[in-house]
Amino acid sequence: MNQRIIFVISLFLLLVCTVCIAYADPTTEVHVVKYAEDGTTVLNETDVTYEWMEANLPVQGDGVTHYYHQGPVFEGDKWDQNETANFKDKGAVKGTDVMDLCNLVGGMSPGDDVMIHSYDGYHVEFGYTSVYEPEARQGPMVLCWYNGNDTKVGERQGVGYPPDYYTGMRLVFFADNSINPEGKHVFGNWDMHELLPAKCQHFYELYPSTNGFTVKWVDELRVYSGGYTDDEGGPAKSMPESKPSSAQGFNAIPAIAGLLLVAYMLRRSMR
Repeated sequence: MNQRIIFVISLFLLLVCTVCIAYADPTTEVHVVKYAEDGTTVLNETDVTYEWMEANLPVQGDGVTHYYHQGPVFEGDKWDQNETANFKDKGAVKGTDVMDLCNLVGGMSPGDDVMIHSYDGYHVEFGYTSVYEPEARQGPMVLCWYNGNDTKVGERQGVGYPPDYYTGMRLVFFADNSINPEGKHVFGNWDMHELLPAKCQHFYELYPSTNGFTVKWVDELRVYSGGYTDDEGGPAKSMPESKPSSAQGFNAIPAIAGLLLVAYMLRRSMR
C-alpha cells in the first residue's frame, strides 16, 4: 500500500472520529403547541425560554435533591418491586412542571395526550392523568433547565443552566421517596407498571425501564386534543430527524485545526 493511500485512509479515519463525538446541543427554549383533533390544526402556540420559565412559573426542585429513574433489571424480578437496582441519577435538578407549560396553550383535558419531543427525533407521550393528577410516587413531570449537583456515577449531566447543563432541557419525574428503601427519589419500573397505562410504558427490549422517559434536549411540547394517534410508543419507534449538532466540550475550530496539523505531519512524513 503506497503512502498516498495510507494518507487518505488516515485522514478519513480522523474525520470519522471527529464526527462520532458530536452530540446535540442543549436546548434553552421550548415550543409549546396545542393541536385540534385533526392533529394538524394549531389552536394555540408559544415559545418560552428557561429564563422566562424560572421567572414566571412555579419552580420545581431545590437544586440539592437528586432525582432518579430506573434502568432495566436483568437479574431476578425484572419489575424490581422494591426498587433495588440500576438507578439512573439525573442530578439535583430544577425545572418547570409540564402541566404549567401545557396551560400556556389552553391546557389538557381528559382524553388528550402530550408529546415531549427532542430535536433528535426522540419523543414520549403521556395522557391527562399522568400530567395533571400524578400520584406522589410518580411526582410531577418536570422539564428541567438547571442542575445544582452532578451525578457521581453514570451519565454526567453538567452543572448550572444550559449549555453548562448539557443534557438539558430534560424531562425528569420528581417522584417522592416513599417506595425506595434508601430514601431516594426514584421513579422505578414498578411505579411505571402501577401508574402508567400499557401504551405509555417503556421497555428496553423486553425489560421495563423508566430511564427511557428522560428525554434530553427537549425542543417541543405538543398537546394533541383527543389523543395522539400517530406512531404510539415513540421511545421504541421514533426515528431521528436530521439537525446539525455539536458536542458539549467540543469546539469545531480546534478540531479542524488539529486535523489539518495531523494531515500536514502525515504529508511531511511522505516526503
